[in-house]
Amino acid sequence: MPAMLERYWSVEKILYVFIAIIGVPVNLVAIVILSRGKCGLSTCTTRYLVAMAAADLLTNVTEVILSQIHEYYFPLNFLDITPVCSVSAVLRFTATDCSVWFTVAFTFDRFVAICCQKLKTKYCTGKTAAVVLTTTGVLSCLKNIPRYFTREPWEIIDNVPWFCNLIDNYLTDPGWVVYDWLDTVLTPFLPFAGILLLNALTVRHILVASRVRKGLKGHSKGENGSDPEMESRRRSVVLLFTLSGNFILLWMTVVVNFIYYQVSGKGLDFNDSEWIFIYVGALLRDFSCCTNTFIYAVTQSKFREQIISAVKYPVTSVIQFINKYAS
Repeated sequence: MPAMLERYWSVEKILYVFIAIIGVPVNLVAIVILSRGKCGLSTCTTRYLVAMAAADLLTNVTEVILSQIHEYYFPLNFLDITPVCSVSAVLRFTATDCSVWFTVAFTFDRFVAICCQKLKTKYCTGKTAAVVLTTTGVLSCLKNIPRYFTREPWEIIDNVPWFCNLIDNYLTDPGWVVYDWLDTVLTPFLPFAGILLLNALTVRHILVASRVRKGLKGHSKGENGSDPEMESRRRSVVLLFTLSGNFILLWMTVVVNFIYYQVSGKGLDFNDSEWIFIYVGALLRDFSCCTNTFIYAVTQSKFREQIISAVKYPVTSVIQFINKYAS
């Protein structure tokens, strides 16, 4: 094994444990707190954020724990039986697709809410959010079912197939080549481009609307006073841009690698540095599934209040119990 790759893997195996330790509890906290509906967010926004947290949690379990940590720390167990690891691959890619496309769905919802006032009342509802999320989840699952058939056993021991290798013709059969190319375009290239476009249009609309509102307020009052509507919009935009910006930043390496892969046409013939670049991209992609909760805590004051209340609850409960029986 090349020394450079060996050093990288020794660091990566520690980082994946860190991602698992952080990612699972913070996503559970986000799901519980957001589901209570006490964060001052609309029903549709809450549903999108809960769905994103659930997809991130599933990604942490399937990709980080059952794949990466299993490979590094717990090799040679039932997860390595070919049918099991084939199903695991389907679940892993489905969870990642859901995480990505739920972010796109949320970005589009906020774009409509900010830029399309006539469509807002019909589209930005809890019912529409539920339909969009359900449809996205089902399509993501259907899209990845063929992955089950791209795996074959590496060896058979006592009539039991072990490990998952890509089938020999995956990189040469025209059908599988098209499937692999479309898969990469759909996740993450198209979502990446879509989020950038929607955010650019949103920024443009906000700048135009802000100039118009300031001009109207200046004519009507002669000064720029507080504007509750613009303040509410500002909070919504901060949440949108931090979530989508986080996605763009942490998926950037994967997108750059995809473009390089298509331009160079090198297949899997990469040198050590290029392999490390690929591995770092995968690591950052997986890390993106444990950052949203921290974004909520930073950008949403009521979310912070709910976290503080949840932390204080066990302590106050014990104190109340002691006072009750001590008196």
